[in-house]
Amino acid sequence: MGTLRPARTIGSGYLEKAMSYTAYKKLIEDLLVEGKSTGPHQSEAFNHYSQLNLQRMHRLEKTMQLLPDLKERVQQVGKAQIWLVLTEGWCGDAAQSIPVMNAFAQENSLIRLQFILRDENLDLMDQYLTNGIARSIPKLIALDAVSHEELFNWGPRPAPLQELFYRMKGGGMAFDAIKEELQRWYNKDKTITIQQELGELVWGAGDAGMEPRADGAESDALP
Repeated sequence: MGTLRPARTIGSGYLEKAMSYTAYKKLIEDLLVEGKSTGPHQSEAFNHYSQLNLQRMHRLEKTMQLLPDLKERVQQVGKAQIWLVLTEGWCGDAAQSIPVMNAFAQENSLIRLQFILRDENLDLMDQYLTNGIARSIPKLIALDAVSHEELFNWGPRPAPLQELFYRMKGGGMAFDAIKEELQRWYNKDKTITIQQELGELVWGAGDAGMEPRADGAESDALP
């Protein structure tokens, strides 16, 4: 679920603490060796979700293929960008979308993908609340690499899946049942919708005629 925004600048302090995709995965792995997960809330469940999400990311790295037209679109980006992602290692939605972001970044050296942890940067997270209330992750903030002005943002889920989530939550469906339905959707979709939404935002960020929209603190981030 993406949004093109009017100019908004992200402070350099966030970028200074950001890490690469490789460093992000290594952080999760190192914490798991210590019996921990990212974030202040520690539990066996969060450790399990973190391990599962590493496996999901590794699997997607091996099996995912970018759509040819989107690959070409990303390759045509001619201005340096920083893609800053708010996330946590235990977040199941992040594990489904982050490998797609990484695949896009690998197609163009002008796109630098970086990660920061949500719970260590709540002041930034609170600028990107979903529907004004939820600290939902992942949240991708694309920035001009020189001015650090926002170009667009995306997250926490593809738009049709977010709508499904709202319907299930509003209908009182149990937490575990919602997670299962989300995973089934991801498995069936095979990253296609995420690719398409990111591709549209990459293209639209260079279109002066594109009208910006406002995006929508609790958390709807699910492990």
